[in-house]
Formats: sequence, C-alpha cells, structure tokens
Amino acid sequence: MPKMIKKSELPTKTCATCGLPFAWRRKWAKNWNDVKFCSDRCRQDKNMPKGN
Repeated sequence: MPKMIKKSELPTKTCATCGLPFAWRRKWAKNWNDVKFCSDRCRQDKNMPKGN
C-alpha cells in the first residue's frame, strides 16, 4: 500500500490571479510545474486586474 501523505504536507502555490494559496491535486500530478491558477474561474479572469 502506498504511503499516505497528510494534506498539510502537500506542496502549495499562489494563484496568479487571486493571490490565494492552493494545494497540489492528483489531477495536476503530471503538469504541476505548469499550474498557475487555482480554478477555472481564475484561469478565465487571468487578464482582469486583482481586486475586481
């Protein structure tokens, strides 16, 4: 059985749009280095200035 990792031990990044921290997700495992946004909404609003 694989070793379980606590949520607090997962790598985190800061969202490029909203500036909030977000944690690693299994669906991002293959391209974690390319992930910049915490959600689809932030990815769509990437050109909007912060604070809107």
